[in-house]
Amino acid sequence: MNFAFTDEQKLLADSVARFVAKDYAFEARRKLLASEEGWSRDAWKSFAELGWLAAPFAEDQGGLGGGPVEAAIVMENFGKGLVLEPYLPTVVLAGSLLAAGGRRDLLKDVMEGALHVSLAWVEPKARFDLAHVETRAARKDGGFVLSGQKGVAFNAAAADWIIVPARTAGGTAEKQGITLFLLPKASKGLSLRPYRTVDGLRAAEVALDGVAVAPGGVLGEVDWGHTLLEAAIDRGIAAVCAEAAGIMSHIVAMTRDYLKTRKQFGVPLASFQVLQHRAVDMYVLAEQAASMAYRAAVLADAREPAERARAVSAAKAWIGKAGRKVGQEAIQMHGGMGMTDEMPVSHYFKRLTMIDTLFGDHRFHRRRFAALGGHVDQD
Repeated sequence: MNFAFTDEQKLLADSVARFVAKDYAFEARRKLLASEEGWSRDAWKSFAELGWLAAPFAEDQGGLGGGPVEAAIVMENFGKGLVLEPYLPTVVLAGSLLAAGGRRDLLKDVMEGALHVSLAWVEPKARFDLAHVETRAARKDGGFVLSGQKGVAFNAAAADWIIVPARTAGGTAEKQGITLFLLPKASKGLSLRPYRTVDGLRAAEVALDGVAVAPGGVLGEVDWGHTLLEAAIDRGIAAVCAEAAGIMSHIVAMTRDYLKTRKQFGVPLASFQVLQHRAVDMYVLAEQAASMAYRAAVLADAREPAERARAVSAAKAWIGKAGRKVGQEAIQMHGGMGMTDEMPVSHYFKRLTMIDTLFGDHRFHRRRFAALGGHVDQD
């Protein structure tokens, strides 16, 4: 499989890398993380002006003709700087659903940076199963009334709209009978409980208590939302795999620089052969992670859903384990100070840990990959 970038993709990668190098120094990021929203709306406006918000969408959708690979390019470079802006929830997840559901009016506003949308898909008892939906949508007066609970809705407090999967037919675990609803955040009966995740990002629990939805609030077809949701989540998995690859690459660089400057017994740590070997192993894992991530991105729009699912689950399972190994090695080689909040490596490891859990951990995706016919070695 050819992973060579086109000229346009190289320009995109260069522009994001320059932004991260210039505007995402560690201390500047820490100040931004402590702000009320936890990210910068000025930076988001710049993303729109630079075309990054439109990069993953086709030209007939009003985008710049890209797809999951362009999203992966942005996310990989964002990973190197631990960028806080909500590119994943607004552009990759919600943007994919708005495009697939025919809401190009709202997608246009997303690409222009004028609109934020959050996807509230997590159910309390689902254990990563997208078909496990207990939130109910009852028909009433030609529309629907929603009741239920959702969790870990990223950037929900700052969003203008929230996309909610709810059950309109069938049993709790059935794929058919799930419908996607597009709700204004100010909807009566919709309430949020915002909080910070372990890596410092912003999410919220979403409570739906008799939220009325007009027929125009349905995204896609009634009862057939699972197909759209699964495709969007697979795009999200490919994107966070690329982010993880960027994080791992940066962790390797930070650890290499630390070993060169930190001395023990009067010589740099980098002079010890055992640490050299461990650093090389970290480098190899980071390079393999990038290859797996871009393979997943290339296949994230595959016509055959099983082919797409196998690719993204293989990448997610492998990168989840590799990221843990790279992070643990980096912390150990930094010594006890690597665990402190003042050291950047601890923040990168937290984000890798969060990514492993997001959309299903490496164990879940090993099982999913095996169920789709993939060969799984012993763990």
